[in-house]
Amino acid sequence: MRHDLSILDSLESLVKGADAELVCQSSLASWAEQAALAGAAARIGFHNAMLLAPIGDIARFDAPHKLVGYAGLGASVHSSGEEHYGGRITKQGRRDIRCTMVESAWVAVGVHPYWKELFERLAVRVGRPKAIVAIARKLLVVVWHVLAKQVADREAVAEQVAGKFLEWSWKLGRVNRDGLTAGAFIRRELCRLQLGDTVTAISRGKRKFPIPLSEHADQAVG
Repeated sequence: MRHDLSILDSLESLVKGADAELVCQSSLASWAEQAALAGAAARIGFHNAMLLAPIGDIARFDAPHKLVGYAGLGASVHSSGEEHYGGRITKQGRRDIRCTMVESAWVAVGVHPYWKELFERLAVRVGRPKAIVAIARKLLVVVWHVLAKQVADREAVAEQVAGKFLEWSWKLGRVNRDGLTAGAFIRRELCRLQLGDTVTAISRGKRKFPIPLSEHADQAVG
């Protein structure tokens, strides 16, 4: 047990280092837009959005089912005579994307009313393991639409998305957000998504963090 705990202690610093690097990479021009779009999609989160980097240029996939197939989340098809039915997921694709989407699915069904209700309905019919894979597949379709069409997820709640941007801004630090205050950074990313025009503050416990109406407004968020 002591040996296992020692290994865990050594891994913790590596995990923190990897997380810090992902945060820094998410601020670079080549990743910032994709991180903002995917990170705001159905509670994907910015850490998992960066783990979706293997998707690359979304233009490579001219339809959502092709991205689903690339991740190995598409159902295998069995045909025999006149019978034609779907089986388990193929798992023939990017395991990293597949794992990221399943993890994101568990987060989504835990905090987002739409995905929670859909998961519960599916779980009654097919069981929880298959239901969460179905949610992961649907979330990846959402990611395709968000990235391909450059719009926010239609189920996105502006206040929740702004909250994710607040957390992201804290992790980035002012240097990695082009010198913007956290509030101005949040407004810039909301404008990128064409979302949250009426959101002027975010509550965290007893504290309220103001969001300026423009990214250029000189209002600091603590």
